[in-house]
Amino acid sequence: MNPTISSILHQLAEEAAFLWHLRGGILQSPHFSLSDLERFDERLEAQVDGLRVGGDASWEICRSALPGDTVEGLFAPAVLAFEGVNSEHLQQVMDAMGTDREKARAVISALGWLPYEQARPRIEQLLADESPFHRYIGMAACAIHRHDPGPQLTRAVNDTSPLLMARGLRAYGELGRGCELNDFRLQEYLTDHDDEIRFAAAWSASLAGIGTAVGVLRSFVASSSRYAEKALNVSVRCMRPESARAWQRELAQSSETIRFAAICAGALGDPSLVPWLIDRMDTPTIARVAGEALTMITGIDIELEELAGSRPEGFNAGPTDDPKDLNVAMDADENLPWPDADRVAAWWGKNKGRFQSGTRYFLGKPVSPEHLRLALKTGLQRQRAAAALELARMNPGRPMFEVRAPAARQRKEVAAI
Repeated sequence: MNPTISSILHQLAEEAAFLWHLRGGILQSPHFSLSDLERFDERLEAQVDGLRVGGDASWEICRSALPGDTVEGLFAPAVLAFEGVNSEHLQQVMDAMGTDREKARAVISALGWLPYEQARPRIEQLLADESPFHRYIGMAACAIHRHDPGPQLTRAVNDTSPLLMARGLRAYGELGRGCELNDFRLQEYLTDHDDEIRFAAAWSASLAGIGTAVGVLRSFVASSSRYAEKALNVSVRCMRPESARAWQRELAQSSETIRFAAICAGALGDPSLVPWLIDRMDTPTIARVAGEALTMITGIDIELEELAGSRPEGFNAGPTDDPKDLNVAMDADENLPWPDADRVAAWWGKNKGRFQSGTRYFLGKPVSPEHLRLALKTGLQRQRAAAALELARMNPGRPMFEVRAPAARQRKEVAAI
């Protein structure tokens, strides 16, 4: 192979892997809009398209990365293999993945990257496979495309594989079929010893308006499990307002759950909680998330309105350069502005008359289908995810809008709703 061409193809493969890795964080980012995601996805697609043009030479370069431990190196080869006709290439991708759940993320993402009609034959093969792990991948790909797999969904939730069961239960909610869970062994799922099964069942059933599931979701918040924030964002929206406010006050009593109390306030959309949020802006550990909750309620852009302050001196969050520092967790609020409590309080004093107590607000307007649909078009990623949850709760028989799908596809779908 010409050394120059080889170098270019290596660069394309490395860039595709790197961009796909970055995309995972962007999807949950507080500062990326649909337009931002669209531009980013165009960059990623350009790398993959360059590899397509490279043909067999590209495949050899991609294949050489398959045995590695990195997850991101699997995405581009998986896209090429799924859209190609070479069964050996596909087998090499599946062998490299094995039963590694992290690597499966890249394979599922590759199926989600392709248009559904192109991915459909591969998804159907996976759903019919003898391996529960392969069926799990097929089920996840169906859910990303918001395509109903029909009887395979019932088969999944009755399988013996906890992983496949949980993915099927989650798909019921994503596809707008959560109400059907009452016809199955819902109580068994809600009391299962496996956290993922219990969470998935409660998440989907709560969105469908099945009240008994909300308490199960709340238990994940109380235990500060890895599902806590996802459980909080659904459960608080499915509770009666007075119960939700009481729960928010309860969460605010403990330093271990006060962050959840701030997120809860934003999800509640209750303007009476704004003074409490402003008071929290003097506490560095939750100041930024309190600012984000304020925006969720009022729609105010803290930076645009010049309400931002500076990072508190000496405050550190996330990993540092100190080799003795054992904290390796990333700063969850890294891309959020630091609100200036005094400026925000002054702004609220002038603007609180626009907000009526007892009314739920989202980004400055009373919660309504029209405003939520607008947020899907113009909001930032976390705001768009919240809007998708609200719309799913209002329309339990309809699939939830997928804010993680390729941006060009989202753009078409959001124009149609």
